[in-house]
Order: sequence, then C-alpha cells, then structure tokens
Amino acid sequence: MAQTRMPPRQSDSKETSLEELKQRIHGKLVDKLDLTKVGELEGEILRREIRLVVEHLCDSEDTLLNRSEREQLVTEVLDETFGLGPLEFLLKDATISDIMINGPKNIYCERRGKMEKTNVVFRNNDHLMQIIDRIISKVGRRVDETCPMVDARMSDGSRFNAIIPPLALDGACVSIRRFGSNPLKLEDLLNYKAFTPEMVMLLEGAMKARLNIIISGGTGSGKTTLLNTLSSFIANSDRVVTIEDAAELQLQQDHVVRLETRPANIEGKGSITATDLVKNALRMRPERIIIGECRGAETLDMLQAMNTGHEGSMTTVHANTPRDALSRLETLIMMSGFDLPLKAMRTQISSAVNLIVQSSRLQGGPRKITYITEICGMEQDTIVMQDIYRYHQDGIDEMGRAYGRFVSTGVRPKFMHRLESAGIRLPSSAFRERVMLED
Repeated sequence: MAQTRMPPRQSDSKETSLEELKQRIHGKLVDKLDLTKVGELEGEILRREIRLVVEHLCDSEDTLLNRSEREQLVTEVLDETFGLGPLEFLLKDATISDIMINGPKNIYCERRGKMEKTNVVFRNNDHLMQIIDRIISKVGRRVDETCPMVDARMSDGSRFNAIIPPLALDGACVSIRRFGSNPLKLEDLLNYKAFTPEMVMLLEGAMKARLNIIISGGTGSGKTTLLNTLSSFIANSDRVVTIEDAAELQLQQDHVVRLETRPANIEGKGSITATDLVKNALRMRPERIIIGECRGAETLDMLQAMNTGHEGSMTTVHANTPRDALSRLETLIMMSGFDLPLKAMRTQISSAVNLIVQSSRLQGGPRKITYITEICGMEQDTIVMQDIYRYHQDGIDEMGRAYGRFVSTGVRPKFMHRLESAGIRLPSSAFRERVMLED
C-alpha cells in the first residue's frame, strides 16, 4: 500500500519562499551597489538610498506580497546588508536582557527574568558565522578553528561571547549580555527596589571617602551595572584607570583612561593580560583603579594597589556570599604563583578591602543587593566581618518571583570616622535595627 505523503504546511512553504526571495534580492542588491559611492554617503542617508533600491528590486520581482510582508522583506534585506541580520529584531527589543544562540536554529532570550525560545533563525551555520565575524571585526578580534572562542563588546556596549566548532558540536554558540548605551541609573535601581535609600547613602559616602569596595555576585546578578552606578559618585577631577577583558564600563567622568586586555595572535604571541595592565596602570598616576572583574593573578596586584595609595578602587568577583568572596580572593591570589602563607594573604585582604557589596539574582529575575558587609580586620588567622544591611527572602509569589525585605542589622560601621573626615554625615537612624523596605 503506497504511503500518502503529506503536503508541506502553507505557512512553512510561504516562509521558505520569502527567505528565498530575500536572498535573491540581497544578491541583486550587492551586484547593483557602487561601492565607491557607498563610502561617500553617511549612515542614515545611505540607508534611505539603499531602501529605495531594495523597494525597486521588490517591484521587479514577480511575487505577490501584501504591504506588511513587503515592509518586512525590505527591513530584513536592509538588516542583512547594514546590520546583524536576524539579530537586529532581538537587539531592537529593549525588554530583552540576554540573547543565547545554540546553533543557527535555536535562539533563546531572557525577557523580564523569564527564559523563552524565539522564532528567529539563521539560514545555516555559515550565515551565523558571517554575523559573528561582522561583530568581532569591528573591535579587532578574530575567531576561527585555531582560536575558536572570542569575547568582545558590541557597538551598543553589550557583552558578546562566541564559541564555534570544533568546540561547539551543534554549530556556533553565541551569548549576548545586553548592556545598552543608556545604562540603568541610580533612580532606576531604587524604583526596582534593588536597594534602599539608606544603602545608597552609605555607598555614596563610601565612594566619596575613598573606601575600597569589592562587588561580589553570581553570573547575571548585576555586578557590572552596580559598578557603573557606584562610579557615578566618583569626583569628576579624579584620574580613573579601568581595566577589562572586553570594555563595557561606561564611566561618566572626564578623566578616565580605558584599558583592555588582548588575546594572543595566531602564533600564540602578543597576549596582554590584566596583570600586565595593572602593573602598567600603577605607572600612569591613577587615583583610582577599577578592574571589571578579578579572575586571575591580577588580584594580588590589585590588592597591593589598594594598599599603596590608590584608595577608592573597585573590582568585582564571582561569589555567592561575602564570606565566599574572601575565599575566592585567596584562591585568585594563589594563581599569581607566589607561595604566600595563609595569614599573610588574609592580612593583605583585610587591610586592602573595606566593604563587600553582594549582588544576587533571585528566583523569577529580581536583582537585589543582599549584603553590605564591612571588613573589620583580623583576629588571629580569621578575617572579621560584620553585616550592615541584609536582604531576607520570605518566599515566592504567584508569579514565581521572590519577595522579601531589607533590614538594617543595627551595626554602626567602624569606618564612619573616615566618612566624617571626608565631610560626610549620615543620620544615626540609618543604622537603627529595623525593617527598612518590604517588596
């Protein structure tokens, strides 16, 4: 008995024909462009002129398209020519915070704290590789079989990471952490109840009094956003040197020197590490040094800089609690290759770091400052810490989002004399033991 073959769904065949039409028009557009004249036109004028050409090419095709399909086709051809192809649709959506590409056909995004699969697809892995090359070539990075991993920043400040075959088995994988040109400001974080006004007063005073601060947190907990926010309290006259693997900090001060590490070339030479940049930064007469993230041997150099006149410096580390952050610092110091005794390491940490700010991403997506913890010094071989403010999670609401309350522990920080010496007066009520804010 002959097997009946099901005809393709009408929507599938229509999508296929539109994709073929888009490729055909794009090919004709490339053949038609005069590259010598294209370089003479500015961005918006060029896009407007090319749009007219694309519309004319659409008219020349013997295909019936309604108005919305025609507009979609023109937009997609323009995105393919000037932008990042299928990614443009996701990058224009301000509600998306993360984009994750698992091969050309599986694209996910995080929107308002929820992970969801999108309808966006690439034609094939070669198409995806073209878009990856278009992104990283703008910042002088490369990715190929000899160097199959790359970190970069996009033109809007977003963090870009790609890993390609043979390391990625199912096609190129891309992760984009959105970090737009208009980052969240202090007022936005207060509206989102990421922290309380009392906590802001303390952090502002700590920055102005030049306390050394470490921001601790897990992946996606908002460490970089918080670092940017706290940097707004730095005086405009301070000379600040920032050191990052992929530059994404957006400091608003005038006197900022931005440094970025460099990976090795195809011969395995020419690598410039964060340790190299920290050592060089000390010769640049900085008043503050900000490292995007301590993840290796540069940690020891950073702590030494904090101890030798570069007060008011900041960095971030990956850790789940303030106590874990100290253990993480010890591990990173060991990566420098120096066989330091445990007590010497902890003495170095306790004298360099004044404050640990813990940022956490709770269930359902809300990001909170869950601890502001003071480093008080050493007792025998143990670093003494005290929590000034905490966040207690009370449960999960019907929407699956965590809720809780911010509390003041009633502890008055020991560094208050430094704030007062800098002319900063905080009300005593800011440290009274109480519940400050409930979600």
